[in-house]
Amino acid sequence: MAPARRAVPAARARPGRSRRDTLTGLAFLAPSLVGVGGFLLAPVVVVLGISLTRWDLIDPARWTGLDNYRSILGDPAFGRSLAVTAVFVLLVIPLQTALGLAAALLLDQRLPGSTWFRAILVLPWISAPLALGVVWRWLFDPSDGAINELLGHRIEWLTSPALALPSVAAVTIWTNVGYVALFFLAGLAGIPPQYGEAARIDGAGPWQGLRRVTLPLLRPTTFFVLATGVISSFQVFDTVYAMTGGGPAGRTEVVAYTIYREAFVNFRMGRAAAMSVVLFLLLITVTIAQQTYFRRRTTYEMG
Repeated sequence: MAPARRAVPAARARPGRSRRDTLTGLAFLAPSLVGVGGFLLAPVVVVLGISLTRWDLIDPARWTGLDNYRSILGDPAFGRSLAVTAVFVLLVIPLQTALGLAAALLLDQRLPGSTWFRAILVLPWISAPLALGVVWRWLFDPSDGAINELLGHRIEWLTSPALALPSVAAVTIWTNVGYVALFFLAGLAGIPPQYGEAARIDGAGPWQGLRRVTLPLLRPTTFFVLATGVISSFQVFDTVYAMTGGGPAGRTEVVAYTIYREAFVNFRMGRAAAMSVVLFLLLITVTIAQQTYFRRRTTYEMG
């Protein structure tokens, strides 16, 4: 009968080694922590401080407490800019997401020329928004713009109160569709093909397979696309600045343009900073609401 082996006690982690491992991990994290602290957290703290002062970039800042917040929350112009931004987001996000998904589904078929189409689709997104806005302002010009020349009618695209905001929204959608399509294409590539095969064996058609299989498995990608799209749409500035300058009659004056005007036209940095803080809190609220909605409706593991 073999002698019983003595149990060997598990090695205990030495305090010195644990401390050394922690310091090593912090050393590897230090570059990222410096970047986050210096370029993300510090500017937020600075803006919060400026929002509590009255400052015109020349004279010393004077402490005013919450006066700037009381002023902007009672300002009809700021409320109107929030409403304009909300309408802009409602115009952009649904169409942008739907068109990006349609383009991704088309590219996923790997048809001839899809590689070139993918490169062309993403070109507007990697281009400078201000330059694109200048080009589109010329295209929308009522006198000698290319769009009116093609239509054979004079249409005031950027000076009509009813058409100005949809025109800017159309340019934004055109710019971002490639970005959305690339993320949806990556999400489609991560779906195992056996799911689609099983759906076809069960008799599901293309529409049923898309609605019952593909779209549910794309929910993590959809959440990311919607969250980033809403944030970028709430912060749109370059396109509005280049195309309409906030006109006509404030119909395209989004929040970011109002913040710019307060800071660098009226030189009221405190009010501009307070508006930025309100926008920041609004974006956090919307993002948390989106995350709460998708949390229980999302599948992250696919076996």
